[in-house]
Amino acid sequence: MLLLDGIPLHPLIVHAVVVLLPLAALGAIVVAVRPTWRRTYGIPVLLIAIVGVAAVPLATNTGEQLAAVVPGPNPLIQIHETRGETLLPVAVAFLVLLAVAVTVGRRTDSTGRHGKGATVVRTGSRVAAVAAVLAALAGLAVTGLVVWIGHSGAAAVWQAPGG
Repeated sequence: MLLLDGIPLHPLIVHAVVVLLPLAALGAIVVAVRPTWRRTYGIPVLLIAIVGVAAVPLATNTGEQLAAVVPGPNPLIQIHETRGETLLPVAVAFLVLLAVAVTVGRRTDSTGRHGKGATVVRTGSRVAAVAAVLAALAGLAVTGLVVWIGHSGAAAVWQAPGG
């Protein structure tokens, strides 16, 4: 089991997931609601999402290591592990949608500023808008999963098994 100054890494890494993914989801909502802010906030929001999503498998891996050294079977830990396995696919979908919204949107903004192809700009704007709305919805789903998974993890730590 990986430790940092005697503390298991799992609770430390989990904080990256718990903070960064909802923060990126909030940023995705802002970018979807105010597309003009995409130029300013799109890349930072995307970078936050990348780090948050990258932390998910690390949290899962360190959680498995921690569960292996916890004595006795604990059904609450089992619930937390099962829930934790649901996050990565949704988080990756969120990241992909956000990346499409930001990159296509920024490319469309750049093309529009240079007066190139109105049809290309309209199509790019529509793709970026749809991707931004879907990314915002996926961000809400990710945030809900983080809360659901985190609650089960807190219950596993703070409640006695079966009680």
